[in-house]
Amino acid sequence: MFQAILIEKTDDKSQSTLTQLSEDQLPPGEVLIDVHYSSLNYKDGLAITGKGPIVRSFPMVPGIDFAGIVTDSSNADYVKGDKVLVNGWGFGEQAWGGLAQKARVDAKYLTRVPESLSLKDTMIIGTAGYTAMLCIIALEKNGVTPEKGQILVTGANGGVGSFAIALLAKLGYQVAAATGRPHEQDYLITTLGANEIIDRTTLSEPGKPLQKARWAAAIDSVGSYTLANVCASIIESGTVAACGMAQGMDFNASVAPFILRNVTLAGINSVTRPAEERDVAWARLAQLVSRELLDAVSQEIPLENAIDAAECLINGDIRGRVVVNLQE
Repeated sequence: MFQAILIEKTDDKSQSTLTQLSEDQLPPGEVLIDVHYSSLNYKDGLAITGKGPIVRSFPMVPGIDFAGIVTDSSNADYVKGDKVLVNGWGFGEQAWGGLAQKARVDAKYLTRVPESLSLKDTMIIGTAGYTAMLCIIALEKNGVTPEKGQILVTGANGGVGSFAIALLAKLGYQVAAATGRPHEQDYLITTLGANEIIDRTTLSEPGKPLQKARWAAAIDSVGSYTLANVCASIIESGTVAACGMAQGMDFNASVAPFILRNVTLAGINSVTRPAEERDVAWARLAQLVSRELLDAVSQEIPLENAIDAAECLINGDIRGRVVVNLQE
């Protein structure tokens, strides 16, 4: 038997509980994993609290990220003792995820843990850091360099935002951090490396279709009016990498920035990226992240505290990353 969070649905209402499961209850798959660490992402928060239609089938073990050690495998590419991680692919939404002490998955969904990272490190980074890295790669492919100007990062105190700021600063970019928590200025500037703080309310309401050109590029995890205003404020031939919708899925924008300023809007889907792109992103992350950054942007909790932490995450009371220790 092992511990897991299980989401069940009764009378159109879902409920999350900490429970005991057996290995024979796990879904079929080629590789059995002892899960050492998982994490809490915004999707996990929505799923656990029932505040968003994330879960596609019930019962469901949430957790879109997890890392652990292979204990049994019928696939020749993985053997007992291999260190692996999983992020995305619909786990915690369509298939049982990582907020459990054991998981069984097919080998095609696994990524090998880079040698310089521990299992815990990969979950501090998780989908948040991996998505931030994909956004930066998209900016680089569109010719955005530090010399082009300042980069805006929205949702700055969240997981994606925190990693985006730190990684961009490490790469030599000047970064403006948009946040609704001005009291976090020291964290954003001193710890992560931002050089300017933007009040998110200046971006979150309807604005003009074309605004003063301010930023060479942007990484947006907010969507809705924020994304529209960001696009309207990008300089000539700049790029916006859009990876989230915390404010909403709507996009009440004009074609003006795209036609009159040659702005590129790059959508970032981190869920189903092919293995080769994942390997590139994780290799870059292994090179760029530091021990100091990983410690500064994360907090660790046991599985028994994950349900309460999910509520705090949705309410915006958590900054950075929450790592869940499954072996404690």
